[in-house]
Amino acid sequence: MDREPRVAQSRRERPAKPALTRAGIVTAAVAVMDAEGLEKVTMRRLATELDTGAASLYVYFRNAAELRAAVLDELLADVDLAPVTAAGDWRDRMQAVLDSYLAVLLRYPPLARSALLTRPSGPRYLDLVEALLTLLRDGDVDDARAAWAVDLLLQFATATGAEQATRRENPEDNSEWNALVTAITNADRAQHPLVNALARELLSGPGQVRVSWGLSVLVNGILATPRPPVEPVRPTDNG
Repeated sequence: MDREPRVAQSRRERPAKPALTRAGIVTAAVAVMDAEGLEKVTMRRLATELDTGAASLYVYFRNAAELRAAVLDELLADVDLAPVTAAGDWRDRMQAVLDSYLAVLLRYPPLARSALLTRPSGPRYLDLVEALLTLLRDGDVDDARAAWAVDLLLQFATATGAEQATRRENPEDNSEWNALVTAITNADRAQHPLVNALARELLSGPGQVRVSWGLSVLVNGILATPRPPVEPVRPTDNG
């Protein structure tokens, strides 16, 4: 039986792969994280996803940590910054912005933990910093104090997000919580008199109420504590 001759397909006739871009790599990383978890966001895994070599990705990102920082920055687009220009007390509006930031972290538990060690520097992160600086200025916080306050506020929110996200993922959390409750309520009065006396207070309050109180403590401290004078950091000369 006669067979049709095979015709080799020219490379020029094959569909061209989309051009590799930083934004495209981040989009692929977010998709892999959503489907498989943050631990799967590696250069090798993304190279497979994008049909390229891992070496090509290092043109855009020095390492996986820098890539994860870019992923975090991409997800910060979901933070609601509308309260910045809304009516109302500036403290309540700041609480709303930080609550939204916390909600983003809680949707991605591994990223919430990673955020503690990540240094985001993308445009979405700058939008968040700008929002908090604007709110602090609305509260008549001087610029020098506000510049340090932003770091403190984001550290508090990020650490809270990492802690809550870890608890949500931990299947043993209920048993661990029960063990803590038992340890505190049964604390020996002679050895730990204050723990014994304040057991109910130590365990009281819904998480959200405690987070709001913690933010108020920070804000009150920011308003009451002057910042020591220091020399401003000069931009690094890359030229």
